[in-house]
Amino acid sequence: HNTCLISYETDKLLLNALKGNLMKSDQEVLLTPSEVATLFRVDPKTVTRWAKAGKLTSIRTLGGHRRFKESEVKALLTATTNNSFGDGGKL
Repeated sequence: HNTCLISYETDKLLLNALKGNLMKSDQEVLLTPSEVATLFRVDPKTVTRWAKAGKLTSIRTLGGHRRFKESEVKALLTATTNNSFGDGGKL
């Protein structure tokens, strides 16, 4: 009977570990306005203005803070570095 209990508990732990890894792989990496600003070499307020203008999609945390999808930011960064922007951070 002890063997069954140990096997069941082990299977349960393994299943929970696998679920955790699957959920992590599905989650998008989110960046703060400050992190995005560093990538674009602009002020974090500029990043917030871009979000308000709809130039960059933001997600709100439960506390109301903005977060940006890393994949979208990297794509935008690639697009803007191909067209050098010496216009004070305007997209």
